Amino acid sequence: MKRNPAVGRGLVVALLALVVGACAHLTQPAEPLAAGSVLEALKFDPELEQRVLALDPEHISDAEVRGTLAKVPAPYLVLLHGGIYPVYLAMTSFAHFLKGMGYPDRAIRRTDDVHDNVYSYSPYQDSRELAGLIAWHYEREGVRPMMIGHSQGGVQAVKVLYDFAGWHGDLQVWNPVADGFEDRTTIVDPLTGATRPVVGLILPYTSSVAAGGVMLLLPNQWSMMGRLSHIPDTVEDFTGFTVGVDFIALAFPGMRGDYVADGTAKVRNVVLPYWYYHPLVPMTSQLAEMEAMRDWINAYTPGRSDLEETLPPGPVYNALWAADVWYSIKKHWCLEAQRLIRARRAALAKP
Repeated sequence: MKRNPAVGRGLVVALLALVVGACAHLTQPAEPLAAGSVLEALKFDPELEQRVLALDPEHISDAEVRGTLAKVPAPYLVLLHGGIYPVYLAMTSFAHFLKGMGYPDRAIRRTDDVHDNVYSYSPYQDSRELAGLIAWHYEREGVRPMMIGHSQGGVQAVKVLYDFAGWHGDLQVWNPVADGFEDRTTIVDPLTGATRPVVGLILPYTSSVAAGGVMLLLPNQWSMMGRLSHIPDTVEDFTGFTVGVDFIALAFPGMRGDYVADGTAKVRNVVLPYWYYHPLVPMTSQLAEMEAMRDWINAYTPGRSDLEETLPPGPVYNALWAADVWYSIKKHWCLEAQRLIRARRAALAKP
């Protein structure tokens, strides 16, 4: 067959354009922060510091959320929605629940301007971008982000933990403002001032609800077969939620959840009532609109035997899941703030 030279030249130009475009996407200007700049920028009065340090992370009241924690940096929350349109709206509902409970909007809303008023990330996004995004936020804010995943987003959350464990080798910082990878694989640790790799970053808390089953048959999640239930050491506190009857995640009566720690991670398995509906578990914004329900959720502690019996009257859909996740978010918000304040005090004490 006789080749058309013009077609050949066109293909070469097209390929070069793709290569140049990919390179531009991977080499955004990197501007790591100066060592110590995050701690120096903090302006806490001593009385607020003492109030934060005096908090009991296991029992945070509504007044303590709004009067104390709201005045210190809150960890950025990476909300990961499921993979079927328009299930992202369920995670948007959860974002509004969090705001109604006192969590700051700036720590939930996506950082990129392109997705203004969008709160969650897609499970089809490259997990390495999410890992790099988390490192970017930690370097600038001094408190480690957390992840909450639903359905296929729950699979994605565990995949990100594997990325931090070095599954794909080095990880680059992802800049959400420039919408691209920065040309570096390290960050300046905001608490120590030391340069450290993105790989190896340990998150304080991650949760996954209604993940697994048929989701692992999707090509983008094949790599998680045999791995999803094994939680690596790149998270301190992991909670895996299973719906009592879930034909999508292939969960059935009698199953107690099967997440296990591969090492040091603290892993809990929680089985939700059978009447929870897989696509709608994060639909929780209505819970924050009722004073009695807010009080019940703020008083919640895991493991109580009378949880369902003490629920207030009115709509209680997904309340157990929302209360458990909110408990862990409050707990680690407190712990991260205390960690930040102690690091600031140690830095100021140096001659």
